[in-house]
Amino acid sequence: MFPVTGTPALVLAVVFGAAFGWLLHRGKVLDYDVIINQFRLRDFTVLKVMLTAIVVGGVGVLVLVHLGAAKFHLRDANMLGTIVGAAIFGVGMVLYGYCPGTGLAATATGKVHALVGAIGMLFGAMLYAASFDWVSKHVLAVWKLGKVTLADVTGLPYFALLVLLAAGAVALFTAVEKSALERQ
Repeated sequence: MFPVTGTPALVLAVVFGAAFGWLLHRGKVLDYDVIINQFRLRDFTVLKVMLTAIVVGGVGVLVLVHLGAAKFHLRDANMLGTIVGAAIFGVGMVLYGYCPGTGLAATATGKVHALVGAIGMLFGAMLYAASFDWVSKHVLAVWKLGKVTLADVTGLPYFALLVLLAAGAVALFTAVEKSALERQ
């Protein structure tokens, strides 16, 4: 059954990509106003969709790894690179009104403003590729923890971390909904 390669893998990629885009659309995270209102702390749809996706994806990966259908491929935990990248990502998302996935999905729905941002993402990727040697020496080499996971750092098993993440997500969803009801 595993691994799927060649043409079947390409077909699955298209099917899962289309399903992902459809779910983003159904989750209303292709709407510029929904994303901007997340940053304005007025609409928490993006938070709910992302946390749900992280928990479900985490469970899926854990199941696949335990079934032997997938393996963890760890990369170095470069903390400065993560912080700088997250800051650039956050500023870009606020200015663009989309993250890369929602931006491309919005482009697929025909939103011209999303296409302009998608072209900007391509230029950003080219700039990163062109400057990678410098970034590698001056950013990625700083505060480098090596190939570690959160489970390694905390000593908690993956399953326990997923349970804690899911519980935290439910608590956050409950608090957000309660806050929204109080504002009405």
